[in-house]
Amino acid sequence: MPDRSLPGPLGILMLDTRFPRIVGDVGNAASYDFPVIFRRMEGIGSADAVAAHPDRPRVLAALKANAEALAAEGAVGLGTSCGFLALYQEELAALSPVPVATSALLHIRRLASRKVGIITASAKNLTPAHLAAVGAPVDTPMLGLPEDSSFAGTFLRNGLTLDRETVEREVVVAGRDLVARHPEVDTVVLECTNLPPYKLALEKALGLPVLDVLDLLNDFYREVSARR
Repeated sequence: MPDRSLPGPLGILMLDTRFPRIVGDVGNAASYDFPVIFRRMEGIGSADAVAAHPDRPRVLAALKANAEALAAEGAVGLGTSCGFLALYQEELAALSPVPVATSALLHIRRLASRKVGIITASAKNLTPAHLAAVGAPVDTPMLGLPEDSSFAGTFLRNGLTLDRETVEREVVVAGRDLVARHPEVDTVVLECTNLPPYKLALEKALGLPVLDVLDLLNDFYREVSARR
């Protein structure tokens, strides 16, 4: 029989994608030092999530059904594989059988004393509604990876290959551009769940703390486990 004194796994609601997920990516089990289980939301891909005006009823229905399935498998809490799913934080939390942390953007409401800037997969699609949904100031400075970038080719257009070194350079350039445009920024939050592999390079280049979805889920898992 399983040891009921041990916390169960964290469940991750995964978009329906095919791109590589290296260590550090939210979708790689080796990115965690605690147990995780994944569940693919069939038919809900990057284009469905990374959108200024998504089909909210369709996406929320998929989130709800898969959240219930993960909870039935023993998940003690849920994360997601896309920071844009911040838009559904309150709705999903109300529907899910277990606690939910949808996005690294949730960091921002805990950082009221800091000047936060966001690096996002798509600045044109990250709207004030996404920020408001997680209690973040809607005027938080942000900068997105270019639409013609190697990053976008892999993660937004669902490519089969990943040029890690090129993506790392793109992320560092974006970070430098963000702080050049907004010199008041003293903390960077990575919206995108595919960006944690490049966190250390970004911190070194900027000399600033960088927070990502893995930081969020580590804290979230500890909090959820402590309550059980």
